[in-house]
Amino acid sequence: MNSVLYRSFIFICLCIGSGCCAQGLYADSIQLAINNPNLQEQSKPDLLNRLAESYRISRNYTEAEKKARQSARIAIYYKNYPEAAKAYTLLTVIKANNQQLKTLKQTSDSALVLAQQAKNPIAMAHGYYAQAFLYKTLEDPEKRIKFCQLGLKQLEKSPDPYIAAKLYYQLYAVNSDWNNTAQVNNYAKKATQNALKTKDYNLLSNCYAALSVAHEYNYNASKEQQEPDSILFYLHKAEALYVKYPKQVAKYTHAITCINIASVYLKYFPADDKTAESKAVYYAQSAADLLKNVPNTQEVTASSLGILSEFASRKGNTALAEKYLLTAYDLMKTGEHPYYYTLINVAQALSALYKKQGDFKKALAFQEEVTENSNKNFNQKQALNAQKLEIQFQTEKKNNEFKVLKEKEESHKKQNYLYACIAVASLLGLLFMFRSYHFKLRLSLEREKQLQLENHESEMQVKLEKEEKARLKAEQQLLEAQQQQLQKEAMANALQLEHKNRVLHTIKDKLGDDNSLNMQKIVREEMVLDNDFEEAKLRIQQIHPEFFNLINEKARKNLTLLDMKLCAYLYLKMDTRQISQLMHIEPKSVRMSRYRIKQKLGLDKDEDLNAFLYKLGN
Repeated sequence: MNSVLYRSFIFICLCIGSGCCAQGLYADSIQLAINNPNLQEQSKPDLLNRLAESYRISRNYTEAEKKARQSARIAIYYKNYPEAAKAYTLLTVIKANNQQLKTLKQTSDSALVLAQQAKNPIAMAHGYYAQAFLYKTLEDPEKRIKFCQLGLKQLEKSPDPYIAAKLYYQLYAVNSDWNNTAQVNNYAKKATQNALKTKDYNLLSNCYAALSVAHEYNYNASKEQQEPDSILFYLHKAEALYVKYPKQVAKYTHAITCINIASVYLKYFPADDKTAESKAVYYAQSAADLLKNVPNTQEVTASSLGILSEFASRKGNTALAEKYLLTAYDLMKTGEHPYYYTLINVAQALSALYKKQGDFKKALAFQEEVTENSNKNFNQKQALNAQKLEIQFQTEKKNNEFKVLKEKEESHKKQNYLYACIAVASLLGLLFMFRSYHFKLRLSLEREKQLQLENHESEMQVKLEKEEKARLKAEQQLLEAQQQQLQKEAMANALQLEHKNRVLHTIKDKLGDDNSLNMQKIVREEMVLDNDFEEAKLRIQQIHPEFFNLINEKARKNLTLLDMKLCAYLYLKMDTRQISQLMHIEPKSVRMSRYRIKQKLGLDKDEDLNAFLYKLGN
């Protein structure tokens, strides 16, 4: 009977010890700091979080939740997301301790969301700690470990020994449930190493308790005799913290330390060791005294009474043992949320005690209590399991929804990436088309410009050729005009020369016939003729350049030089007398020549030769 009772109590003590964490200051001193009128409101969340933690480890869950919510509200208002994440992490732990499972998932998720908004590694570590505590409550050790490891990974970026100690403590607790001695020792040491870097002596006290449990695991594995001394060594270090810092280590935490010390003396020291017995009784009684005015601590006080009952039974003092057990039984039935496991063990111990005394009626009554409480415990477990399953279902549902959303997001990202690639490709295509169009346009413009230049050059070349042709034609016409002028001059000079020759022949003939020839008269006549001839010569040179060609073509080139001379004189409107004098022929001969020329030109008798020649010359 005593063995069963002992095992149940020590189990409760170890479980309670493994789950307790705290901040450093007492509630009253923190409240004084918060009430300071000079304190700005945006500076309050940190102090409110400390106060909430102080109320939590004192088992005052109502005030703890109130202060944590106040901290979260102020922190969110001022967008202080790291402190808001810490506040919701506290709320998660408070709800888990107080078995408020319905809103536990929502609260832990809020802690993680706020931590993500904070974009701060330490805030993220708190958010992951909230998730780890959720899965501790849901008894899912794999996910509990997963989130602890994620939190520690965040702390590699920005170390924080306080939250690191808590995360390592959770890993220690998981491995203690699995009886993994190596990892229990590993994580208990790491938790203690980080706790030593803080001024949170309540946290350090719990870490020393974890090290004592690690050495108990070592003893169970190796049975080395020095291990119980190591267990007590770390428990006494936890005790020393309370003695040195009484306002910074919670009574609840120290009460558990006392119970664990008493348990070690009960378990590992001989029954006849009076010193060990007196120390165990002292520490068990100290635990009961410490928790007299502390709410929600019935199961811990019952554990201390159970140890006292065990020592009374060893002495054979069944009345005192009965008294301790009945006190524990009555105490356990007063709790708001009865701890049925402890209540069942107390009732079982009483039933065994009465059976041993021969009081079978009471033994049966308490055995029935055991059955009833076992049923209640089963129903409570079923209800809790149902809530846990509901939370797990909702969690899985949300995780699946999150997974689907994440997959959709990934799909959208891929689509966006694809669209971006298409847009970039389209842009590059458009840019290429634009550059190609621009290049073609520029090439076209250059070609057009080149064509324009070539056309301009061609036009200039044509123009130059035309100008060259015009110049050559003008030069040719000038040459022809000069040639014709020379011809005219030559004709006129030839006429004059011929006229002079005739005059000379005439003079010669007259001198041969008559020596009395009057030379002065001949000279005067000749001078008159010369003047007329000079005027005729000048007028001949002014005749249209094509005149002689036209009349010659009209006459089919049948005109003699004399005929052309006569046509020139006629064109110049000279009369028959002037022509006869210039040509030294008779007027009759002039008329005969006119007639012959008309025939050569194919003119009718009625047609006027002078009019024809004048028309042809113009």
